[in-house]
Amino acid sequence: MTRADYEYYDLLIGMDNFNIRNMLRITGGDPEGKIKMLLDFTSRPGEVDDPWYSGDFTKTWRDVNEGCEGILREY
Repeated sequence: MTRADYEYYDLLIGMDNFNIRNMLRITGGDPEGKIKMLLDFTSRPGEVDDPWYSGDFTKTWRDVNEGCEGILREY
């Protein structure tokens, strides 16, 4: 991701708080409210489970699938 991406794209998605912090650092802020967490588009906002640490790839797949379906419903 680059700073120019903020101007070019309407929506920028992060999977966890670390992603969001880095995205905000790169863009210098989010005055237009374009930066969102993937699970913000579900009934259970929060972080996508990281299978690197949990080993639970099925839960991660469910998180990502549900978040993507939520984005499609909203946009």
